[in-house]
Amino acid sequence: MERTRRKRPDHGLRAAAVTLALLIAGVAAPQAMAETSRTGATAGATADGGDPVARLRQEVRTGSLLESHGVRAVCPRCDSQIVTQTTANTTPLRTAAPAGYGPADLAKAYHIPAKSKSTATIAIIDAGVDPNLASDLATYRSSFALPPCGVASGCLTLKNYTGGRQPAPQKNGPGAALEEDVAVETSLDLDAASAACPTCRLLEISVPWQDGEDDNDVSTADFAEAVDTAVAQGASAISISYGYTADVTNTSGAILNSLRHKGIAITASTGDSGFNGGIHQSWPSNLPSVTAVGGVALPADGPATAWWAAGSGCETRFAAATGQSAPATAACGHHRAAADVSADADPATGLAVYDTYAPSSGEPYNWTIVGGTSASAPYIAGLYARAGHLSPVQGPNSLYEAPASAFTDVTGGNNEDYHQCADYPGVKASLCNAGTGWDGPTGIGMPHGLDAF
Repeated sequence: MERTRRKRPDHGLRAAAVTLALLIAGVAAPQAMAETSRTGATAGATADGGDPVARLRQEVRTGSLLESHGVRAVCPRCDSQIVTQTTANTTPLRTAAPAGYGPADLAKAYHIPAKSKSTATIAIIDAGVDPNLASDLATYRSSFALPPCGVASGCLTLKNYTGGRQPAPQKNGPGAALEEDVAVETSLDLDAASAACPTCRLLEISVPWQDGEDDNDVSTADFAEAVDTAVAQGASAISISYGYTADVTNTSGAILNSLRHKGIAITASTGDSGFNGGIHQSWPSNLPSVTAVGGVALPADGPATAWWAAGSGCETRFAAATGQSAPATAACGHHRAAADVSADADPATGLAVYDTYAPSSGEPYNWTIVGGTSASAPYIAGLYARAGHLSPVQGPNSLYEAPASAFTDVTGGNNEDYHQCADYPGVKASLCNAGTGWDGPTGIGMPHGLDAF
């Protein structure tokens, strides 16, 4: 039984006046304030609607951002949600400086070492072409004092899904509007991967813009070909932030084989629609050879909880994910269960993303706040690449073999706003509710250092 979706901006709520007072009093972490100051932001910098950037940033830290702002999906098949100016409109909230979480915020939350040395390649597969991607990525990285990563140096490579040059973006027709929307997804993916591994190389692979809209076997076949291209280009980790309906074509044969590569980590978002009903998880996060990445809400001053919309569920076409633990598969009657691992996905505690192409071209401000499991999948891919222990990787096997100390167990929250586990006979409550050990919304938990990777 499908239930009416409720808005759930209820993590660590505080009144806006209180949060601003706390910020003025110096509660915000020094590193976080340092990141903001590098962009030239001040407490008086304003966003659309007159909100001070500093106040917005503090609302992200407390998870109270959605008390006065809304969210909307970025594109039909991608798993990203952009924060809007108000709860009543769909215009993205844009700021003059980053208000969402940056690399240091995330590194602190996940206890990631300060120095990154890996030069492994992280491949990101997206729909459509963003002509401003290289320049926007440069701004993001310089704003947070990350090393440059451009096309000229060979750090950033742009490819079409067939391995050739990316085509020119659509300028007219439905493709133009969609490519502007998916540019936010593309920027989110590259920014999140950069935050996870600042020294890694980045490979952006574009599939046709229709793949960001159409749910069919052509779309999934194009993503599968893009994975093969990424492997041929030397990728160590590959991230897909899109989700499609599982069927006999994309869970077998050539498409399935394209997403089986020992020694290469492939991550995929579990989706932003909560518990899936327990039969079929979205493709490709349902595949045994893929690490399914769920989501948490990540307030800076309190424990992480399961994000209320993080995807979870079962894929009854498969016995289990590679190396998946008995508690996980038991929740699905010994079938493949999702998620495997999780990271920040709640837009209320969203990531800072820099994008000049869309969805409001011409706006004077270009920083946005974006969440969704599209934020967590590329970040986890980046940690795989950063740690570099990839030779034994086959799907999520190495995560399940890692010690418990390699994760922060997330034990609060649930994702039952769309479907409730109790409404499905035989489905265990752990598929919907965070608790000790493995659970559906958060998997084994969120990273605690790099030991699991």
